[in-house]
Amino acid sequence: MNITFCGGARTVTGSCYLVECSGYRFLIDCGMFQGSDENLYERGAFPFEPSRIDFVILTHAHIDHSGRLPLLVKRGFKGKIYSTDATKKLSLIMLLDSAHIQKMEAEWGYKKHKRGSGKEYNALYDIIDVENTMKLFSSFEYNKMKAVNDNISFRFQDAGHLLGSCHVEVFLKEDSKEKKIVFSGDIGNTNQPLIKNPTFIRDADFVVTESTYGDKLHQEEGSKILSTIERAENLAAVIDETFKRKGNLIIPAFAVGRTQEILYFLHLIHIKRMLDYQVPVFLDSPMGIKASDVFASSIAQYFDNEAKAALQRGENILQFPSLLVSESVDDSKKINSFPDPCVIISSSGMCNAGRIKHHLKYNLWRENSSILFTGYQATGTLGRMIIDGAHSVRIFGEPIDVKAHIYSMKNLSGHADQSGIIKWISAFDKARLKQVFVVHGEERSANFFSGFITKNLELNAYAPKFGEKFNLLAGDYISTEYKPIEDSQEKIRLDNSVATLKEQEKLLNELIAKIEKLSSLQDEHEKKKINKFINKVSYISADIEELYNKWYSSF
Repeated sequence: MNITFCGGARTVTGSCYLVECSGYRFLIDCGMFQGSDENLYERGAFPFEPSRIDFVILTHAHIDHSGRLPLLVKRGFKGKIYSTDATKKLSLIMLLDSAHIQKMEAEWGYKKHKRGSGKEYNALYDIIDVENTMKLFSSFEYNKMKAVNDNISFRFQDAGHLLGSCHVEVFLKEDSKEKKIVFSGDIGNTNQPLIKNPTFIRDADFVVTESTYGDKLHQEEGSKILSTIERAENLAAVIDETFKRKGNLIIPAFAVGRTQEILYFLHLIHIKRMLDYQVPVFLDSPMGIKASDVFASSIAQYFDNEAKAALQRGENILQFPSLLVSESVDDSKKINSFPDPCVIISSSGMCNAGRIKHHLKYNLWRENSSILFTGYQATGTLGRMIIDGAHSVRIFGEPIDVKAHIYSMKNLSGHADQSGIIKWISAFDKARLKQVFVVHGEERSANFFSGFITKNLELNAYAPKFGEKFNLLAGDYISTEYKPIEDSQEKIRLDNSVATLKEQEKLLNELIAKIEKLSSLQDEHEKKKINKFINKVSYISADIEELYNKWYSSF
């Protein structure tokens, strides 16, 4: 009876945990490595044989938990994938989007490879693989016991993180011994709009807990926790300030989850008449539109009491008269010629890919416009650069001055902070709980939080490394052959890519310096030299931007 940490181990993405019991092998999640985590592990490699996995239990639809399921199927997995119904529906949207993004990346990688500036990039899977994956889904709802066989059962509890997200209680039997291990999935923040708070579980022998914010608090001690109405009022205030300046409000938002919360706030602004005028709102995110349809059609068990009451009153909680959706590229382009101030909601939430970049290009330089960030901005992303105070950023190879007003909607995280996770862990019976495994956090956060649990809760806690295996019966770690690929050829290739990138950045800086020096010259010969130089290195900016998009894109 073993658990092996095959992802999400001292990293915040790639969640994947292999459990072995009584001759069966199954996974909890099979997520994509993203951002800087992708630099550490081979994109297409599994530290196990996919065809030997009997089934998968999926905690929720986010791509860092579900993103490699089609690859697993492509490599020979034929078992069932267990999830809630909402997770199944949202997974279809997110995995199709992931396949589409990879197709575009592969096309870009092929072009780059052909001109000799990099290695060809191959998609992990395509739309057919996604369709084959969805055929394997089997849905179960909260608080219902599912016996997979005589030795393995599980039960879902509401994790309060995303529509349909769950904690997983797993019951194991082997050699006449029984153990219970609980996987937190992503633990939701309390008082989120639309969905319920996380469920507390009282008993387990082992707990695998996330630690995304294990070293952080969402708000200062003693500060007030805002209600949904108060958050809507704050959004109304930002809209009013922006519209009085005759500017647009741009809201980068994750397509699944955050976009629906923003729509709910805007619905409340309308229904409660918080502003004395109609607010034109464009939802410019095909994926966000599809996800909103799933939210709107979901059964009431997923929603909190406030949202349920609104539904019982006959309200469409994600709709209001001034909402316009933009599905096509042409519709998206027309938004920027809209004559009046408006609100534009678009993805990606970290601004590194998708339609949001076009809206930022048209609005960042305008002093009367506003940008409202509603979620975490990872290091190296365009969103992080803006929120950290950059005076100028590059979008589609062009320098754009940042003159718009920058706002941040705080305390809207979908993840519990340190106090929230501690409260969730504290609900377990300490006399029974033998070990807490701290996962799904950056190395500093996971290591700090494991020590914090040990010191403050007096529990055994540890942040496992990638590939470490733990014997649940013996209560000890055993040796493993799985290792990070730090010394592999892939790591060497990535190091070389970074070195090349630095050289390209140097050339760009030289280009900027020459333009600044020669821009005032009238000599036609010199102007031709400048244009020739620009043409020579024009592809570099695109390469840098695409590389960052590849490593840091969020959907």
